[in-house]
Amino acid sequence: MKRKVAALLLLCLAPALPALAQARKEVPLSLEDSIVRVLKDNLNLAVEVLNPDLAQANLTLAKEAFMPQLALNFGSDNQESRSTWWLQGSGTTTMKSMTYGLGLTQLFPTGGQLQLSLANNRSETNQPFQLFNPYYRSSLNFSFSQPLLQGFGPKIAGREIQIARVNIQQSESQFRKLMMDVVFQVEEAYWNLVYAIENLKVKRQSLELARELWAKTKKEVEFGQTAPIELLNAEATVAQREADILQAEALVKRNDEVLRAMLNLRPEQPGEELSVTPSDKPEFRKAAVSYDELIAKALVKRPELEAVRLSIEGKRINFRVAKNQLLPSLDLKLSYYSPGIAGDRIIYQDDNPFTGIIVGVEPGSPWDAVRDAFKFLYNNWSVSLNLSVPMADLFSRAGYTYSRLDLEKAQAQLKLQEQQVALEVSDAVRNLETDAKRVDAYRVARELAEKRLEAETKKLGVGLTTNYFVLEYQEKLANARSAELKALVDYNISLARVEKASGEILDKRRISIR
Repeated sequence: MKRKVAALLLLCLAPALPALAQARKEVPLSLEDSIVRVLKDNLNLAVEVLNPDLAQANLTLAKEAFMPQLALNFGSDNQESRSTWWLQGSGTTTMKSMTYGLGLTQLFPTGGQLQLSLANNRSETNQPFQLFNPYYRSSLNFSFSQPLLQGFGPKIAGREIQIARVNIQQSESQFRKLMMDVVFQVEEAYWNLVYAIENLKVKRQSLELARELWAKTKKEVEFGQTAPIELLNAEATVAQREADILQAEALVKRNDEVLRAMLNLRPEQPGEELSVTPSDKPEFRKAAVSYDELIAKALVKRPELEAVRLSIEGKRINFRVAKNQLLPSLDLKLSYYSPGIAGDRIIYQDDNPFTGIIVGVEPGSPWDAVRDAFKFLYNNWSVSLNLSVPMADLFSRAGYTYSRLDLEKAQAQLKLQEQQVALEVSDAVRNLETDAKRVDAYRVARELAEKRLEAETKKLGVGLTTNYFVLEYQEKLANARSAELKALVDYNISLARVEKASGEILDKRRISIR
């Protein structure tokens, strides 16, 4: 009856079996594939990769300060009022004006500024006694100002550009640091998943051995060759190892989820379940490391140290500017302008405007005023030196003091960071050496456990021992295999940690951010 029910269930579930098989998809990945995928699809890297571009945009923005600036202006004005002077006559006085022009401003790396402008004005009124109406005036203006003490020089005027360049290098260092962390984390997660899967296999092998011994003991009890208590012991061991398998399976799922989250690995179809199947196995290749060589490499390649050094460079730029601000402000200013005047000239009778009799008009145009301005018919110039002494910089010097202390703090932080890096390298080397010794020790322990189990099994075959001791040696062998596997995985992780501590983890894998 049970067989008929089972056959009926299989017939009912047969159409759904392909769908169930398709619902779970295994993704085979090597360690190199995992690293490539995490560099391509990791969300943290996707966010951080924008920072160098943002820093580059800030550099372009800082350079724009030294690009010419063009300005255009236009204005119109109309004024009307009651006449208040007998020469104006009675009625309403009107004044209409229009201004328009263009200007060009250029900032120089020395801190100086040059301004060129052409200003135009048109005025028209109904008041009498005008010589030109409408009246056009143009003015070609040149002005140059240059700080001679405070604010002088490319290092001061180009401060924002220098800071922007430092920020670009800092963002690249931070991105390289994140890449190193992500590569190490994915390698650590990969080997942890490998350990969990292999450990599950060891647990299953141990369970099979326990089940085989339980079946053998059961037959012996049935034939009266073994006491029933031995069967109870075998059943308890089988139950215990089944519970161990549940824990091992949970560890596999957990480590699989961690790795898939790092790789941003998601199902392509709704309801699909993914699992990573590592294709690489941990190997023991004893690496000869030199602490002194690793320290020397770490001091040069670690992006954290590079970021601190760049921070010091930025603070040194700020300190140089703060020191310059202690100087008096002495500015040289030069200006020159050339006016041009034109318009409709009014001709009065006897050339006397008091007659009020207009006998003719000589037309003019705005271009006449502009042309005269470019002829430089008149000399109008000025030269000045302006000296300003800020009393706050003479007495408090707060800005200078703050920049100096900020620089000294950054330099002290660099020394502290170097000590931390040296300690990290020392710990990584020590752990690597310890894990190498653990691999050798646990390999020997596993070999001895295999021999002891083999000997105890033979003794059980001739009745010289009980299944209790055989089960105990099976458990010890399973633990020895798990310990050897854990030591091997830890050694591979420690090797990656040494490469990360020395700043070579990206170079070893031929990864570049450019």
